[in-house]
Amino acid sequence: MSSTLVVPQGISYVAGALLSTSFLLVWQGLTVNRTRKAAGIPYPQLYAEKSEAAASPAAMKFNCAQRAHQNTLENIPTIYLTSLLTSLKYPKIAAVAVGIWTVSRIAYSRGYLTGNPDKRINPIGLSGSLVTVGLIGSSAFAVYQLIVEGI
Repeated sequence: MSSTLVVPQGISYVAGALLSTSFLLVWQGLTVNRTRKAAGIPYPQLYAEKSEAAASPAAMKFNCAQRAHQNTLENIPTIYLTSLLTSLKYPKIAAVAVGIWTVSRIAYSRGYLTGNPDKRINPIGLSGSLVTVGLIGSSAFAVYQLIVEGI
């Protein structure tokens, strides 16, 4: 029994949206490097010590930049998986969701980069959490539809 893989119309939008996350990660990584240098935190130290961060605004900003980047890395596998599964049935929804998520991570990061961790939570940044929940739901529905269709 052979099966033909059909690429859904609109998958190029998903590809573009997923590519945008690479630019996000590069920007966050460069920001971590810049703030590490400004704070004088040597490699391989992952974060400034609590006393260093309390004594130095630059060290606190480094910790915030590092945490924003790390949080994005923690969440991106879920975004990749759920957007790819959603795209099998709803590529435009997946693309828009990933685009919103990427913009939300920029807002989240910019808030964090103030050196005040409370500023990471803002209306645009919170939209990423809603998108994540939406992608989990839409990917589950898309997989359900594929199972029902026998694919």
